[in-house]
Amino acid sequence: MGPAFAGTTNLEKGLISLAMTNPIHIIGGGLAGAEAAWQIARAGLRSVLHEMRPVRMTEAHKTQGLAELVCSNSFRSDDAEHNAVGLLHEEMRRGGSLILAAADKHKVPAGAALAVDRDGFSAAVEAALAAEPLIEIRREEIAGLPPAGWRSVIVATGPLTSPALSDAILKLTGEDSLAFFDAIAPIVHKDSIDFSKAWFQSRYDKPGPGGTGEDYINCAMERAEYDAFIAALLAGEKTEFKEWEKTTPYFEGCLPIEVMAARGHDTLRYGPMKPVGLTDPNTGRRPWAVVQLRQDNALGTLYNMVGFQTKLKHGAQTAIFRMIPGLERAEFARLGGLHRNTFINSPKLLDERLRLKAEPRLRFAGQITGVEGYVESAAIGLLAGRFAAAETAGATVAAPPPTTALGALLGHITGGAAAATFQPMNVNFGLFPPLPETGKRGAKGADRKAALARRALADLDGWLGRRAAA
Repeated sequence: MGPAFAGTTNLEKGLISLAMTNPIHIIGGGLAGAEAAWQIARAGLRSVLHEMRPVRMTEAHKTQGLAELVCSNSFRSDDAEHNAVGLLHEEMRRGGSLILAAADKHKVPAGAALAVDRDGFSAAVEAALAAEPLIEIRREEIAGLPPAGWRSVIVATGPLTSPALSDAILKLTGEDSLAFFDAIAPIVHKDSIDFSKAWFQSRYDKPGPGGTGEDYINCAMERAEYDAFIAALLAGEKTEFKEWEKTTPYFEGCLPIEVMAARGHDTLRYGPMKPVGLTDPNTGRRPWAVVQLRQDNALGTLYNMVGFQTKLKHGAQTAIFRMIPGLERAEFARLGGLHRNTFINSPKLLDERLRLKAEPRLRFAGQITGVEGYVESAAIGLLAGRFAAAETAGATVAAPPPTTALGALLGHITGGAAAATFQPMNVNFGLFPPLPETGKRGAKGADRKAALARRALADLDGWLGRRAAA
């Protein structure tokens, strides 16, 4: 019996015994599903993890590996003191997250960010789950609603839910599915980059996990080069949308680069191509614009073009991206792509324990709930796993305090956001309850974020039953 239920009553022990013969079913082997299964096993209960790949592949996945990273290989900032996603990293580490453990083990240099070798990361997650006797992995598609005999189900199918299951959920809830496009950035072979023009440097020379302060490859552009590049982006041949896709909105946090360019000539210079904190060693000054590439695998042979998600056709991508100084002879391990994501209206459909109000045996986790980002998806998987395990064992577990990153994210998707205007959301300090005023103005800027982070970790330790660090 797992440590999460030590000291349980005889009745609760009986419920746990029953749970061992009626496992919790998890649909989807992405980050959220993998994390949910891990948390359930840590509670000493059985689960069955259903993953449809390779029986049925998606438009975006390239492998059959569990927890495959489809888009970027970055988990974003690892700064737990001043960044909300970095704080979420730390909270998940303290909660025994498999996803964060695998990420830490397979991190690659990425400045202040936590980025991973995507193949090593996926393999580590799958190996841990396969080695756990309380977890059964089944490679099969769940086409439609799960069987009625499954008493507890976590739907963690992500933004690429199979059509049959998606249609069944829509019929059950009576809700129209919200949807947006998510674009994938290209990956370049390092040995095809011209380092007589490109150089290594992090913004402001800031090192991150496993990094040195020289973690990104930078390709500088002068003004005329930038102008020509923008013109080519706008003129390049794009992927044609199907009729049913034409009204689907993009997620603002992952816009295709040519869509950003269409919003204004200098939009990219103030976005992914901003040159701040960088000095071109060839000129000794800050360039007009910069393309950054981030290490994508442990060997350091592949680099991801940061912020260069795109819906350009492959031929146009190759021609236009080779206009970038240093990438004139670039060889691409993967070109960019585009896929359609779907998510449910969680504030309207889910209760505070992530259960579907219309059928409470069904829980939802991951991106399908309307959180955006790898870490946020895994975080909701962590919570769904804990909630499902406690309920199955006849125990109760409080939701994490709203002052924590986990609690703030959960609160946003289960009622904090307006259902009428609900859109995908990354974790951010704007979701946290404000600090009490301690003077005329209260804490501001970095001091405020640090204070929010300290409060969050203290409250999280209380929720986890951990002793505060000395």
